[in-house]
Amino acid sequence: MFVITSADNDKLKTIRKLQQKRWRTKLGLFGAEGEDLVRPGAEFILRSGIDVEPELLDAVSTLGSGTRVIGVYQQRWADPEGDLLVYLHGVEDPGNVGTIIRSAHALADATVVLGPGCADPYSPKAVRASMGSIFDRPPARAALDELSGGKLALDAAAELELRDAERPSVLVLGSERGALPDGLDTVRIPVHADSLNVAMAATVALYEVANRMAADG
Repeated sequence: MFVITSADNDKLKTIRKLQQKRWRTKLGLFGAEGEDLVRPGAEFILRSGIDVEPELLDAVSTLGSGTRVIGVYQQRWADPEGDLLVYLHGVEDPGNVGTIIRSAHALADATVVLGPGCADPYSPKAVRASMGSIFDRPPARAALDELSGGKLALDAAAELELRDAERPSVLVLGSERGALPDGLDTVRIPVHADSLNVAMAATVALYEVANRMAADG
């Protein structure tokens, strides 16, 4: 079996490139690190000590402790459709984007739609935060006015509470300090602090909405 022994190997070069958004966009690829994330269907997979010398794989890892396996995959983008969509507006932190993709998949089997100003869902941090949901429920891209159905925004300053709102088909979330699009019905999650992190707020809202959808049949 061939074992990579040179840092100039093309596969290692590709993994290094994919740490930059411009190369992820140009190649249409992304990397996934760790045994919990890597799955079949990759363009290629490199395993430490089997396909490549361990120190060479650690050198292209984005994890501080190194990694045992890295897979490279084609990016996939979904159509923005379904009974429930989660629209993100200006959510810049990739960890939040990945966590919301995970929560949307786990709680409502819903698609996350990325609007303007959002972090790349295929960045290493977002992929890790999604814990594999990026494969099972890939994100979509669209403007808010392109989405059909009722829209409901989470806003800490709103008067109406989430539990009192009608079920949305598009749940709209923004960053904690950013402004949401105008003209939306807004609700809040009652909390004792000033606000929730957007990923936490999304998870709570998705749990509530998913329960309502199940109860309504």
